Amino acid sequence: MGFSTLGLCESINKALDENAYKEPTIIQTRVIPLVLQNRDIMAKAQTGSGKTASFVLPILQLFFNKEDKEHKSKAKISILVLTPTRELALQVSKAFIDFSVNFTKKPIVVSVIGGESLTQQLLDIQKGCDIVVATTGRLLDILNKKQMNLSNLEFLVLDEADKMLDFGFEEELELLLKEIPQKRQNLLFSATYPQKMLNIASKITTQAVEVFIEDETPTVQSINQRAIEVNKENRSPLLRNLIQNHSWEQILVFMANKRSCDNIAAKFRKYGLNAESFHADLTQDERNETLQDFKDKRIKILFATDIAARGLHIDDISCVINFDLPRATADYIHRIGRTGRAGKSGDAISFIGLEDFEHFSLIEKRCNIKLKKEQIEGFELTGTPVKKQKGKEPVKGKRKSKKDKLREQSL
Repeated sequence: MGFSTLGLCESINKALDENAYKEPTIIQTRVIPLVLQNRDIMAKAQTGSGKTASFVLPILQLFFNKEDKEHKSKAKISILVLTPTRELALQVSKAFIDFSVNFTKKPIVVSVIGGESLTQQLLDIQKGCDIVVATTGRLLDILNKKQMNLSNLEFLVLDEADKMLDFGFEEELELLLKEIPQKRQNLLFSATYPQKMLNIASKITTQAVEVFIEDETPTVQSINQRAIEVNKENRSPLLRNLIQNHSWEQILVFMANKRSCDNIAAKFRKYGLNAESFHADLTQDERNETLQDFKDKRIKILFATDIAARGLHIDDISCVINFDLPRATADYIHRIGRTGRAGKSGDAISFIGLEDFEHFSLIEKRCNIKLKKEQIEGFELTGTPVKKQKGKEPVKGKRKSKKDKLREQSL
């Protein structure tokens, strides 16, 4: 079944061809017709399954239908998309622009994200726009200033909704819901639906059609997953060894923190390797430039924190390395899902140190995988695996909350 059977207009189908979209994914096939029927959606699908196009395309079709009948002088915000990261917000904005490129009257899209001029974003909104794609923090800044009119909103979309839970979104949702019309179409997209996510969904809509893609061939099946045992101090030389002995074109390496990204990228450059770091301490311009350079293959090795784990559409990543294991087990799938995209195969390698055995076992259990542990000659693991010691109970009020810590990290 091609996109032409899904009820999309010629302008959108032409843009799909121009962007090399040939066949819809399972979630696109199931969701697009429902959105066109004005139904609320609660969709669950794995990373890399095509969630973004499954809401961008039908929303543009409904916008196209309406614009054909109406002639308004100034654009009013009718579509609001919320995302957990700046990069995802920019990519969703680009999707709206790319797929409406052949419209006679193109929608005006504004990205509302941190790291860029708030004054300019306010000016763009006040000039008039149809679509706002925002991160929650910056959106709330603008709402608090009473500078955005959402009374004409027709669509509320949450993309990668479960990731927003990490930022205390449940508490902020109440303020947003007071600002938008009760009558609207709600589209929720998430890789997982823990109870907290279900609580949020119930506040947004009680009439959603559930589209849970369980029978889709998992994205990770096209990924060759490996677990290599190595002492922490040998991870950097082992990584260089692996790069020298494999013909990987582009490598995404996940690190635990921002300082580690900068340090190891600098070290690899000294060895003559084309490497850069990518994390939240970079300015938005630096983040955009680094990502574009990586997409254009001007950077071979990108050392990144988990801001690169979700929503980044880079089709040619040959290998993902978990230099440091993800803290959250669910993020393992999101990380490795950066490779093996668009039907291609890819490698995903996790380094397992003496302190990592228990945590990696938990990742295997929760992700329903079991990997044979390897050792590479010259980099064999030495020592005894460390068992995790239980710490003291936290003293209430003495430590930062999880929400505060995550906000500081600005993932």
